Amino acid sequence: MAEPAKPKVVVVMPAYNAGQTLRMTYEELPKDTISLVILVDDGSTDATLEIARELNLHIFVHNRNYGYGANQKTCYAEALRAGADIVVMVHPDYQYDPTLVPQIIEPIVRGEADVVLGSRLKSGSALAQGMPWWKFIANRFLTRLENRAFGLSLSEYHTGYRGFRREVLETVNFTANSDSFIFDQEIIGQVVAARFRIAEIAVPTRYFPEASSASFIDSTIYGLRILSVLFWFTLNRRGIRRSRRFDSLRARYTRLP
Repeated sequence: MAEPAKPKVVVVMPAYNAGQTLRMTYEELPKDTISLVILVDDGSTDATLEIARELNLHIFVHNRNYGYGANQKTCYAEALRAGADIVVMVHPDYQYDPTLVPQIIEPIVRGEADVVLGSRLKSGSALAQGMPWWKFIANRFLTRLENRAFGLSLSEYHTGYRGFRREVLETVNFTANSDSFIFDQEIIGQVVAARFRIAEIAVPTRYFPEASSASFIDSTIYGLRILSVLFWFTLNRRGIRRSRRFDSLRARYTRLP
């Protein structure tokens, strides 16, 4: 009996001024698991592109800084175009452990999940690993609200380490999302609305000067935008006010005459 075909795993790296950490991140990726690495540069002004070319990555370049959400839109569109079966987002700032890609994709490969989140809080050691206390408290508070809105019991929604089965990205309307950091929460709302299965694994994280980290003010704005996403998601789920953002593309097509 023939063994099932190995899925094509594409790692996407949304990059912005990641020149100091890109090489470290790439070198620790498990190359035997990954078929392709795509880097999307969002208008970097440092050596990100030069290093990406030295590493022979598959590169796409934005002509200016459009934002983290816009970067992800390009990442996922190009990964799908490249024939990915599974797409894993790995930030090139070395904050998340690149060696854990096999663990991220394992629940998807086994058919147990459609989306996998790498949670910094699942193991309970985020503070010991350097997460600022105010960020830890805000993360816990927002996660509790998100669990109530989404009807789930996850330990964290604000991670940048994520794996998606191809069908998820083909189904949710991610191009309708924001070009900012709130994209991360919008796509989770879309995944929940489309009734895909979400799993999570514990991942360690690193906090150091070269790793990107939002300021207190930026984090506060981000938190308020999360509340807005939850508000509109709840109205949509209860049928009070429909939002095309939370409609799956496939469901929309089936309603066409």
